[in-house]
Amino acid sequence: MDLKQYFRRLREIENGIADSYVLIASLETPDGGKAGMVTEVSRYTAAKMIIEGRAVLATEKQKEAHAAQQEAVRKAAEKAAMAKRVQLAILADPDVDSPVAKKNSDSPVARK
Repeated sequence: MDLKQYFRRLREIENGIADSYVLIASLETPDGGKAGMVTEVSRYTAAKMIIEGRAVLATEKQKEAHAAQQEAVRKAAEKAAMAKRVQLAILADPDVDSPVAKKNSDSPVARK
């Protein structure tokens, strides 16, 4: 394929994609590429990978599975962030005899 034809086809495919970012599904390649990996890329990158035979546009089923996976990852990250936060509540009860309360009541200032 000559360069003019390559870039003409690249523009055609890129213009055929409506969104600025699109989900693609990878194809198995001789250099070790795994089939079925869904990734979000720009229109230009998607068009380039489609021309090179490395990917195809993702199906609706693949898009839904990718969205569910991303949601699970987001929830796990939020859960990990919440686990890092230490929540501490200090409750004070005036009826409880604590060493601090006794110490303060024995002070000369408290007797006056």
